[in-house]
Amino acid sequence: MKGIEEIWHEGLHAALIIRSSFTCNGIKFFTPEHYSQQLGFMNRSKGYIIEPHIHKSVSREVHFTKEVLIIKSGQVKVDFYSNEKVYFQSTLLHAGDIILLAYGGHGFEIIEDAEIIEVKQGPYAGDEDKIRFSGISHKS
Repeated sequence: MKGIEEIWHEGLHAALIIRSSFTCNGIKFFTPEHYSQQLGFMNRSKGYIIEPHIHKSVSREVHFTKEVLIIKSGQVKVDFYSNEKVYFQSTLLHAGDIILLAYGGHGFEIIEDAEIIEVKQGPYAGDEDKIRFSGISHKS
């Protein structure tokens, strides 16, 4: 689908990128129903009504944090790593791009001054939430 990119490595769905150029009519969800973070796109005409609603209290069990980053401005390089901390690919994100980081590891290099909005599940578990490791070098 034009404007949608998926990053896969050895069967691992590392990321889903919605480029700023993406558009479609109606509503489109990109994530499988079992993902603990759902990501969709809506294109609705003036006057369309989304009925008021309340979300029910539903117990959910989250095993992996999935993050959504919205690049408001600037340029960001994303480096992808396997669960074994092995680098396998990089991509550039630009203003207006959105990325869902699903599985595996990731690191970032800010290429141009950037404003980034991050959305992820809570509550934040502090040091229990992530394992930090040395990635690829960004020095020229």
